[in-house]
Amino acid sequence: MEEYISQTLEALRRHRMTAEYVQSRWDVLPKILEWIPQGAAVAFGGSVTLEQTGVINGLRQMGAQGDLEVLDRFAPGLTPDELKDLFRRAFTSDVFLTSSNAITQDGYLYNVDGRGNRVAAMIYGPESVIVVAGINKICKDLEAAIRRNQTVSAPQNAKRLNKNTPCVKTGECMHCLSKDRICASFVALGPQMVPDRIKVLLVGESLGY
Repeated sequence: MEEYISQTLEALRRHRMTAEYVQSRWDVLPKILEWIPQGAAVAFGGSVTLEQTGVINGLRQMGAQGDLEVLDRFAPGLTPDELKDLFRRAFTSDVFLTSSNAITQDGYLYNVDGRGNRVAAMIYGPESVIVVAGINKICKDLEAAIRRNQTVSAPQNAKRLNKNTPCVKTGECMHCLSKDRICASFVALGPQMVPDRIKVLLVGESLGY
């Protein structure tokens, strides 16, 4: 397992991403705060991993203290128009945080999105992107990453979001045309033009989907 993780970290670094490893979910928030400047505008995508590691609540606390400007897409009482505005403002944030559906051993981040706002922000806009992922997300290659999304990420996320899609019942992507489908944009992020804009933190636990 140590070699498996080490190979993944080295491959991400070869692709000009910062890549580091922590043992526990409790190590995540202190580590990523090293990557977030004081007073930064911070946005985040929908992520079970960020919730499980306490990142979202930690950012909210810092926002309440005035240490960060937190663009909270989950703030209570947001209207659809306000939420749309937050998604757009995320593109000009200083830091965007998210997880990844899969990370390949040869250094690719594979993500599937519905609206596309999450993958769009990962590709371009925010000055810095921080990706937090458990070691359960590591796959051999892009073929395995695609398969992981079809059999793990997509069905479980569709179920979590109370979507009426075939994969919720079968546990596997059925390549549906359901109006509830959450898979629309398929993005593999490889070698980066801007070194260290993307920072990946692998966590030695199983986290998220």
